[in-house]
Amino acid sequence: MSTFKSLVFKRFNSNLKKTALHDLHVSLGGTMVPYAGYSMPVLYKGQTHIESHNWTRTNAGLFDVSHMLQSKLSGPHSIKFLQHVTPTDFNALPVGHGTLSVLLNPEGGVVDDTIVTKENQDNEFYIVTNAGCAKRDTEFLRGELQNNPALDCQWKIIEGRSLLALQGPKAKDVLEPLLEKTAKGKTLKELFFGQRDEFALKDGTLVQIARGGYTGEDGFEISVPDEKAVEFAEQLLANPVMKAIGLAARDSLRMEAGMCLYGHELDETITPVEAGLNWVISKSRRNLTNEKDRFNGYAKIMDQLNNKTYNRIRVAFKYLKKGPAARNGVKIFLPDAQTEVGLVTSGSASPSLNNINVGQGYVEKGHHKRGTELLVQVRNKFYPIELAKMPLVPTHYYKN
Repeated sequence: MSTFKSLVFKRFNSNLKKTALHDLHVSLGGTMVPYAGYSMPVLYKGQTHIESHNWTRTNAGLFDVSHMLQSKLSGPHSIKFLQHVTPTDFNALPVGHGTLSVLLNPEGGVVDDTIVTKENQDNEFYIVTNAGCAKRDTEFLRGELQNNPALDCQWKIIEGRSLLALQGPKAKDVLEPLLEKTAKGKTLKELFFGQRDEFALKDGTLVQIARGGYTGEDGFEISVPDEKAVEFAEQLLANPVMKAIGLAARDSLRMEAGMCLYGHELDETITPVEAGLNWVISKSRRNLTNEKDRFNGYAKIMDQLNNKTYNRIRVAFKYLKKGPAARNGVKIFLPDAQTEVGLVTSGSASPSLNNINVGQGYVEKGHHKRGTELLVQVRNKFYPIELAKMPLVPTHYYKN
């Protein structure tokens, strides 16, 4: 069940939070497990993990991601603040567009990965961060605001809204009949990857829809009022090409797509350069002579970027023969089976690649090139792997 197994199978406790869809998950036969402080469905009755995964790749899957932290940043200095805590140029981001970025601590380590969308010309931004990092993100963002009192902006958590991820090649066919055009007459066909806009459901309920997702397929993330979440989910699930999909398949889908999972591929000791996320460091922000314009960890990150002073780099790999999957923490060795050169961060079978075992990890610089053959040590036995290009499975984003 992939690296997700190490995150969720802990002793259940009564203090877990519940999303607005919790009872619906239970009624659908969801196996509920603790995840990021919430009771979440890992799998549904009548589906295997592989079936759920393949269904999403070929049809459409509905994921409850309401545990993610939705928030808003506003005020005249919002961009200045974002450009202090991230390496991304938000001056260049058009209204209605979002981008992946990373929150950086003063040492250049990743506090969290995040999607940030510019909502309007007044520099209001919609931000989604990870549920498991919600407490740390809140402390970090509030702390950075307190440390920069000259910046006139406000950050607040959005309450009372669920977040649903609709993923797969038929996602648009499921969602489109449930929507009216936007106030400006835009249809779902005119919403491209990375864009976000407000649509109305047939009953007039306003929902915010972002095109994108965590699987590598076309899809949408939809922010809907809690009181409408169950009704909306049931309308989506009434379509025969749609199934509710649990977090186990979400993990294997994201791994094939080359996506990071915070706490595995990312943490506060890892820089975006080491994580292979150089593209989130905007080119316009790589030669900043004024220290006031620089983002957290600027000197370290730019030294790594320009002079390759990092010692490790994120890689993907495939097994070259059968064997048990390499999970988080498994050691990576040179072919001599003596010299340790890295650690696995995620691993599972890949349903899209005939169930061969795949994974991600960090290896020492110099051993990171695609095609390099190494070994993973699982249960005191060695299994040959080959480093592979990310994503492991081609993406199908809807771009103009």
